[in-house]
Amino acid sequence: MIYGVKIKKLTVHCDERGRLAEIIRKDDDIFEKFGQVYMTTVYPGVVKGWHYHKKQTDNFCCVKGMIKLVLYDAREKSKTYGEINEFFIGEHNPMVVHIPKLVYHGFKGISETESIVINTITEVYNRKNPDEYRLPAHTKEIPYDWSRKDR
Repeated sequence: MIYGVKIKKLTVHCDERGRLAEIIRKDDDIFEKFGQVYMTTVYPGVVKGWHYHKKQTDNFCCVKGMIKLVLYDAREKSKTYGEINEFFIGEHNPMVVHIPKLVYHGFKGISETESIVINTITEVYNRKNPDEYRLPAHTKEIPYDWSRKDR
């Protein structure tokens, strides 16, 4: 696993009314500090990536559908430099993935319908000077192929 990445498997409580799962709590090992929470979606087969942050830590949780979340460690001084992690998260595998600063990440919608991702981040988004450093989804700078692996 890439250095600094943590996962939290979610416990889902079900009854005749529906489901409940705690996503992140301030007493969790993965919690650093609160900046904001936002929701993003991805359509089936679409890739959103790549980017990293210099100040912000992300905590991704897919609450509807399924996504393939991919991380790439481009930190030259990291003991896991060049490592790639794949996480299949969502309704069938509920978890939070804690993504440290400077680690590239992106995700692909792998459900038949739109997937919904909740991200709890450590900093407030700065619209005038975003803490986002991007590469195209299919760049040669990251050794990853977004296509399905069963083909």
